[in-house]
Amino acid sequence: MTKLSDLKSCLLNLRQSMRDKWDRHLPIQELLSDRWETASHLGFGKNTSCYNDVLVFGDVKVGENCWIGTSVILDGKGGLELGDYVAVSCGVQIYSHSSVEWAVSGGQSPVEYLPTKIGSRVFIGPNSVIQMGVKIGDCATIGAMSFVNKDIPAGGRWYGNSLQ
Repeated sequence: MTKLSDLKSCLLNLRQSMRDKWDRHLPIQELLSDRWETASHLGFGKNTSCYNDVLVFGDVKVGENCWIGTSVILDGKGGLELGDYVAVSCGVQIYSHSSVEWAVSGGQSPVEYLPTKIGSRVFIGPNSVIQMGVKIGDCATIGAMSFVNKDIPAGGRWYGNSLQ
């Protein structure tokens, strides 16, 4: 039987290894997992990194060389596709379904599903929300804490609630 002191010693070693290699402190679940193995297990593209605490639902396709930060929601129930070299910052929520009409109709209306597509070379800032059905073009930038409910053209910039 493993002693608590053995587990604590193992945890201290993992924490120090993370600090030495990446200069960061992470929760225990991240110390016990590998971001690249997680992405590979999910079928994401080569050299893509995905933290263990990311919630992934439905049909989600992610390209190569992407970075998916902590506390992200990737909702692919209506289909979700991310291109190559996409940075999805911490706390981002990307949706492909909505239950608003279902809820306010007391279940009389169906849940809505629309595919959401993010192009290549896109940056999505922390705590942003991408609504279902949105298409974001290549080389676009989404600023921190943005709510994106309209398509963004290639090279477009979206900060807050309005196209810039």
